[in-house]
Amino acid sequence: MKYSKTLCLSLLLAAKAGLLMAQTPNDSTQVKSDSVTWNSELDDVVVKAQRQLIKQDIDRIGYDVQADEESKTQTIMDMLRKVPMVTVDGQDNIMVKGNSKFRIYKNGHYDPNLSKNAKEVLKAMPASMVKRIEVITDPGAREDAEGVDAILNIVMADGSKFGGLTGVLSATYTTLNRPNLYTSLTGQIGQLLLSADYGYNGMSSKVTVNGQTTERTFLHTGNHLSSQSDGSNPGDLHYANLNASYDIDTLNLLSASFGGYFYKLNVQGDNWSEMTDADGQPLYSFSNHYWMPGYSHHSWNGRLDYEHRTRLKGELLTLSYMLALTRQHSDQENTYNDLVNVPFPYTNCLMTERERFTEHTFQADWLRPLGKDHQLELGTKYIDRNNNSHNTQEFQGSLPATDNRFDHTTRVLAAYADYIYNGDKWSARAGLRYEYSYMRGSYPDGSNAPFCHGFADWVPQASLKYQLCKSQSLKLNYTTSINRPGITYLNPAVVTTPTVVQHGNPLLVSSHSQTIALIYMYIGRHLTLQLSPSYRFNNGGIASVESAQGDVRYLTYDNIERYRRASFDQYVQWKPFEGTNLVVNNTVCYEHYANPNLHYRNVGWSDSYYVNLSQQLPWKLRLYLMVYGNIGHSPTDIYYKQHSYYGYYASLQRSFLRDDRLTIRIGADIPFNNHFMSKGETVNGDYRDFQTVRNHGRQFSLSLTWRFGSLKASVKKTERSIENDDVVGGITKGQ
Repeated sequence: MKYSKTLCLSLLLAAKAGLLMAQTPNDSTQVKSDSVTWNSELDDVVVKAQRQLIKQDIDRIGYDVQADEESKTQTIMDMLRKVPMVTVDGQDNIMVKGNSKFRIYKNGHYDPNLSKNAKEVLKAMPASMVKRIEVITDPGAREDAEGVDAILNIVMADGSKFGGLTGVLSATYTTLNRPNLYTSLTGQIGQLLLSADYGYNGMSSKVTVNGQTTERTFLHTGNHLSSQSDGSNPGDLHYANLNASYDIDTLNLLSASFGGYFYKLNVQGDNWSEMTDADGQPLYSFSNHYWMPGYSHHSWNGRLDYEHRTRLKGELLTLSYMLALTRQHSDQENTYNDLVNVPFPYTNCLMTERERFTEHTFQADWLRPLGKDHQLELGTKYIDRNNNSHNTQEFQGSLPATDNRFDHTTRVLAAYADYIYNGDKWSARAGLRYEYSYMRGSYPDGSNAPFCHGFADWVPQASLKYQLCKSQSLKLNYTTSINRPGITYLNPAVVTTPTVVQHGNPLLVSSHSQTIALIYMYIGRHLTLQLSPSYRFNNGGIASVESAQGDVRYLTYDNIERYRRASFDQYVQWKPFEGTNLVVNNTVCYEHYANPNLHYRNVGWSDSYYVNLSQQLPWKLRLYLMVYGNIGHSPTDIYYKQHSYYGYYASLQRSFLRDDRLTIRIGADIPFNNHFMSKGETVNGDYRDFQTVRNHGRQFSLSLTWRFGSLKASVKKTERSIENDDVVGGITKGQ
């Protein structure tokens, strides 16, 4: 039986309203409306609907990865490019809310492996393994976002059907000889769920080649230093994780994980330097070959969580323990040649560095519903953090050798209370956190007397959201964060080169930052729009202190930074046609750095942008085009400004096999530029310089991803666990 267009439209509307029972084409369908009964056959009628991709809650913005059809064939890095307040450039550098000060969580708790290796891990992991990605814009008193502006929480996919085995195998190779491999396997034995993953990233000399040119003028002497360096850091990076969860019963869950990463690099390069006087007459010159054959880094972490649900719906008690270990070793040899009137009395220098970081964290959290719309969170946390370092320098010449040992301990005891209200129109969250931190430094070699400090910090948080209508909302939030110095900033060991002398400051203390933001969001069928003006400020922040004595730079750190940042974030996702998706992430900001003691200030406007176009093509092909960059002279600290830059990327992919289990992608990064260039200049201090940094630009890549197996569950995680994010200037990846 054939229908008119009007009747077909009526049937589709009825189906959308839930009045029709969905059946396969040509099945008999019966619809009752009051006293009228229709008996008919639907012929090739398809009702298509898609869940809302973006959702805003009182403390976060979530992107529903599983509801995005492209997630079946893309990586997590691809999905991040669609998330509000997140930008990813062609070099896979991730920024959240316009800057790189953020932490990555997995299933609600801090994941050191992801945070320190986001580039390598997220661009290899298939998006099909992820349920949603959340930007926690204003963490509550529990999470606190210590030391960061935001949290990027990756919630892994789970399911209700268990049994079987599933896995993922992904591989990428580029024309710059950079192989990337990732594999994951998940299985179940009774009530025990297990998953394991392993990744490898190879870095050749070709892909890591870099160069830098510096032109520096010292204001006191008028002398001018010209230097040029070229180097590379080939090596291998390995990372792995093992996760397990066990359902003791319907109310009790036990989960555990262990993982980490290891890399070893062969850093090497050459440098040429020449000093001339104010009239351009040569004073001295030399060349330098540096080599770091033993640069290695280990980082491992383990976690154990117990979650108990009571008979009261929504009530949770979580007990957690986390262990984090980091070991970093480096041996660097510098050989100085072609010496002409040089002011230093040595021809060779051997530097060794050994740093160890051990952290134990215990945490207890209790979530209690109070009626229909109210919740109360209470918790406590204890951190025992130990750093120690051993640095030596041996010179072939008349300069004496140095040997420095330094131990630093930080103990933090915290307690928090968080209140949450979720109504029909209004939502609110308010919390307060108290932290007492004890810091102690000592010198095992007896070179200095030990010292200790105690600090008490109150950390308030508050958010208020109003739902203007079904598609529009407005939110106001206030957050506070704490920065504590890490071993790199604290270590007093003096490191000497012919042009630079640097050391840490063991007397550094923690600092506070406050942020106020207003967020407007519109979520429509074809258009999603977010506008967010914000203001951030801090006094007494940890910052570098740079000076010059003669023609030698001296670097250390102090609590002297005064920082102000006014920004306006815009996010647009527009789907003008079927198969077309345009995403624009843009941040316009004005930054003001100042050192009141020295009367220095560094201010500037910048516009950081990212534009991505995704287009479905015939024959199941999909095209991606991306442009990114920064406009303006952006201050990065009291002394330095970053100039404008840009980049672009394109890829074409196609999926094969049942359920698109095999995906092949070819990509081109900056195909028309041999190098990626970035420029900057120093605008304060005892010298002025201009720097140009060159990295390899043009590269082409081939990627394959294969999903196999049938398991629909993933390893469960407790809803609450541990995250420590308060340290700045600690042991880092350092690539």
